[in-house]
Amino acid sequence: MKRSIAQVDSVCLGMSEHDLDKDACQSLDAQLSGFIGDRHGSFERETWSGGDKQVEGTIRRNERQWSAVSTEELAEITLAMDLKEPLTAGSLGANLCFSGAPNLSHLPKGSILRFPSGAELMVEEYNPPCLAMGEKLAAIHRTNSGIKLLDRAFSMAAKCRRGVVGVIEVPGIINAGDEVAVIPYRSPTWLGKV
Repeated sequence: MKRSIAQVDSVCLGMSEHDLDKDACQSLDAQLSGFIGDRHGSFERETWSGGDKQVEGTIRRNERQWSAVSTEELAEITLAMDLKEPLTAGSLGANLCFSGAPNLSHLPKGSILRFPSGAELMVEEYNPPCLAMGEKLAAIHRTNSGIKLLDRAFSMAAKCRRGVVGVIEVPGIINAGDEVAVIPYRSPTWLGKV
C-alpha cells in the first residue's frame, strides 16, 4: 500500500452503552483516552466472548478507542446485501468515514491516519463484522429484491470490508471535511528482509 490522501466524509459519536449506532456530528475531540463523549473512549476495556484472546470479562488495554470505515467499502457491502438504503458509518457504529480510501480495511497494524490539526490515529487491527450488528441490520433494512435479510448477511458481505479500529496516538480535533493522510505501516529498513 502507498501513502495517500483521503477525505473525512463524516464523524460520529456514540454515547449510549445500549445502542450500536453512533450519531453524526461536526467534529471529534481526540484525546489519548479516546474521543471525548464516545462510549468506546477509555484506556481499558472488558473483553467479550468470541473476539478476544482473553477470557470473557478480562480487563485489558483498549485497542478499540475508535473505528473507521470507507465510503467505497460501505458501497460494496450495501451492494452485496442488496439493500434499498445505503449503510452509513453511524449505522455501523463507526466514528469516522473516509472517501478515497477504498482499501481501508487492509491497512496494516501501525498505520497512521494524520489530520490537519495534528491529530494522529494509529491502526491496531481490522474490525471484523459481528453477529449482533448483523441482527440489528437485518431487523431494520430491506432488500431491493424483497427477500428478508438473514442475520448473517452482514457478516458475509462485510468480510474484509468492515474497516479498522485503533488508538489515538496524538490528540487533536478531527472535522467532517478534513483531509486525512493515510500512511501505511512499513517495517523499518534497518530490520532488513526477514
